[in-house]
Amino acid sequence: MLRIVNRVLLGLIGLVLLLLGGSVLAVGLGLNPPSWWIHDSRHDVLLDAGERTRWEGHGWWWPTVLAVLAVLVLLALWWLTANLRRHRLTEVLVDTGDGEGALLRGRALEGVLANEATELDGVSHAQVQLTGRRNAPETRVRLLLEPHVDPGTALHHLTEEALTHARNSAGLASLPAEVRMKAVKHRAERVS
Repeated sequence: MLRIVNRVLLGLIGLVLLLLGGSVLAVGLGLNPPSWWIHDSRHDVLLDAGERTRWEGHGWWWPTVLAVLAVLVLLALWWLTANLRRHRLTEVLVDTGDGEGALLRGRALEGVLANEATELDGVSHAQVQLTGRRNAPETRVRLLLEPHVDPGTALHHLTEEALTHARNSAGLASLPAEVRMKAVKHRAERVS
C-alpha cells in the first residue's frame, strides 16, 4: 500500500508543479492568460503586497495557517516513518487444520530457507527476507553464485527444492519469491 501512496503522492505533486510551472512559463513568454488566472501579464508578481496581507486582520487566519501546517508536518512525519520502517515479516500464520493456527517465527523460516539455498550446488551465499502479510508471506532471496553455475539451473533448484520445502512445511498455498542472483568475483581463467 505504501508503494501506491508514494506513487500517487509523487504523481499529484508532479502534476501540480508541471501545470503551475507551465502556466507561469506560458504567461512569461507572452501568452494571454484567462481572466480568472492569478497572473495578469508577464511583469506581474506571484503575490503582491495586498494579496499577502489580505487575511491578516481576521481572527481565523493564523490558527488556520498553523493548523494546516501542523497537519502537513504530521503527514510528512507519517510518510517518513512509513518509508523508513522495516518491512520484514516477524511471524507467519500456519494453518494447523484445527481452526486455531500456529505462529512461526519469520527469522526461523528465513534461516531455514537460507541454509537450504546455500546447500544447493554452486550457491556460495544466500540471504532471505520475508515480506508481505502473516497469512500471505512473500520472500526476497539473494543468491551469490559460483562462476561455473548456470543461473537458470540454480533458480530451478531453488524453486523446486528450498522454496517448495518451505511452502509445504508451513502449509502455505503459495510462497511467491523475488530472486536476485549475483556471481562471485573471480579471476579470469586462462584458456590455452
